[in-house]
Amino acid sequence: MKTSNYFIIAIFFLVLSCAQNEKEMVEAPIPDLVDRELYFGNPDKIQVRISPDGKYFSYRAPVNGVMNIWVAPIENPDSAQPITQDTLRGIQSYQWSYKSGNILYAQDKGGDENWHVHLVDVESKTDTDLTPQEEIKGPDGKPLTDPNTGKIIRPRADIMSVSRETPDEILIQINNSEPSNMDVYKVDLNTHKMNMVVKDEAFLQIVADNKNNIRLAARTNPEGGQIVYKYKNGSWDEYFRVPQEDMLSFGFFGFDKNNENAYMIDSRGRDKAALYALNLETAEKKVIAENDKSDIADLLVHPTTYEVEAYATDYLRKQWIPLTDEAKADLDYLEGFKEGDLSIYFRSTDNNTWILAYDSPQEYLKYYKYDRKAKNAEMLVSSKPAFDDVELANMYPIEIESRDGLKLVSYLTIPRELDVDGRTSRPAPTVLLVHGGPWGRDNFGFNGLHQWLANRGYVVLSTNFRGSTGFGKNFVNIAAEEWAGKMHDDLIDAVNWMVEENIADKEKIAIMGGSYGGYATLVGLTYTPDVFACGVDIVGPSNLNTLLNTIPPYWKSFRDVFVHHIGDPDTEEGAALLEERSPLNRVDSIVKPLLIGQGANDPRVKQAEADQIVKAMKAKQIPVTYVLYPDEGHGFARPENNLSFFAVTEAFLAQHIGGRYQEIGDDFKNSSIQIIDPGNINSLKTPE
Repeated sequence: MKTSNYFIIAIFFLVLSCAQNEKEMVEAPIPDLVDRELYFGNPDKIQVRISPDGKYFSYRAPVNGVMNIWVAPIENPDSAQPITQDTLRGIQSYQWSYKSGNILYAQDKGGDENWHVHLVDVESKTDTDLTPQEEIKGPDGKPLTDPNTGKIIRPRADIMSVSRETPDEILIQINNSEPSNMDVYKVDLNTHKMNMVVKDEAFLQIVADNKNNIRLAARTNPEGGQIVYKYKNGSWDEYFRVPQEDMLSFGFFGFDKNNENAYMIDSRGRDKAALYALNLETAEKKVIAENDKSDIADLLVHPTTYEVEAYATDYLRKQWIPLTDEAKADLDYLEGFKEGDLSIYFRSTDNNTWILAYDSPQEYLKYYKYDRKAKNAEMLVSSKPAFDDVELANMYPIEIESRDGLKLVSYLTIPRELDVDGRTSRPAPTVLLVHGGPWGRDNFGFNGLHQWLANRGYVVLSTNFRGSTGFGKNFVNIAAEEWAGKMHDDLIDAVNWMVEENIADKEKIAIMGGSYGGYATLVGLTYTPDVFACGVDIVGPSNLNTLLNTIPPYWKSFRDVFVHHIGDPDTEEGAALLEERSPLNRVDSIVKPLLIGQGANDPRVKQAEADQIVKAMKAKQIPVTYVLYPDEGHGFARPENNLSFFAVTEAFLAQHIGGRYQEIGDDFKNSSIQIIDPGNINSLKTPE
């Protein structure tokens, strides 16, 4: 039945006060059950790029099921060959250096996030670990160990700067002498030698200009906020101070052509973070871009002049605003070329070739090449062509009002068979999917978890609760010390909205998420035990005191931000607040089924966070399903592990809120899954 006819009949019944039972709406056909591997297996090709000199075409793709980097001459992209040989975890990302024919990537071990920086020569396929050090030695010459785990502390290296102006060198940061200090080194890409440039002094951020000269840094202020310094002649001079309220909406990200003006995102004196050019000599601030609905979300910067040519905002959806006539002409063409939220990933040195994509809920990632001179775009690569034959659900951006009047930007995905112009034909089983961070956000576009759950018959809602970023500093700051407080109230308000709108079946609502979303799941089952039918916690903390006392040493400079927003474990009052807001201390309240997934090597949310709540629940004889991965960290990177975990999740949700279910089959194959406790999943068996 067409929607318009439905409303006519509904009005007819209302006017006549007809006593006969209301007729059910005829629902669309139920789509075929899509194989789980399509959602959680490797893409065919992803992170498509062209080298800055225009000689090579590159992407990541599987080699024997493991993601590696592939490269081809630009004139023959179909001849691509793998230039890396990872056989375990897969390479998560890469970037071209400006030295011709050289690619950089970082790799850790089993998700421990102690990255090594690698350099690959694409012609010889020589892979060099630029940061091979495996341990940090103390004053006595012995390797340092983690006091919580007893494991040797391995150094972590991050790529800090890759500059077109200095193509034969890069800057990296590495804590190879002191676990909490990320010192800056210059690495020669020809000789591979490292030379220290600046010793870290517990800085939050160290900023180099376009010639890799260190210019600025910022560290937390013990009195609140942060202090910005200028670097000159080997010493740091205080420049200005940033108040606490602007901590999470302030930062530097680059310089103009002459290295005289630093580009800065800043919310001081305003709510929504704007883009400024800061003259380092005169201290003059010039507004480049601002918006009254959201923070600046993305930028289009010329590859050689470094001029900001356009910026994007992202409230309900991403929107580009040009700042030059040339950018307006390009964006007018590109936004008219295809539906979806535009992202520009690469611009060649001559600025004629762009690589871009359009994020759309009902289309898996495709890459396009744009020829500026010809004003012509064409599809280059489809990341998963198999998705082209799948009927995907639609996603609706909406605003939900919290109980205290906040607008919560949210994204609602409805199964195709139930979708009636953004509402459901009947109340349905629902999953509240909570993002991590909490200093992150949900966005419009393709979301694999949303699509998988919708295909199984679930409505999915993701809500940007207070504390989410992108909506101004007030929205972030009103979440201070509101973990398990008003942040959770926002999630409950979103659930109540779905029930009031007859979208969700009140008795069949699950809560699910990773990291902070995992914590929110535990809060949901302990603080509001009657709201959710079940919960899925992925690497979520259960005890806020132990969380803050075991953060990685290289996060020491950021610890004050955690303390301000969560609570201070070093004060009696703060420790009491953290105890009060820790789900571990409320396990008696858990009356609904819980599934926990954890990586053994997680450096952020240690395995102990899962172990201790599982132990407490078992001591109270409360059933819990606990799945552990010995080769994973903060989230699951290996597709075999993702596939196995979400096979377990699918069985769990089907049993407790009644959606469609694909048998586990061989989805544990080649996974490291350890089922520590099968809990109350009837069909779950430990793989042989």
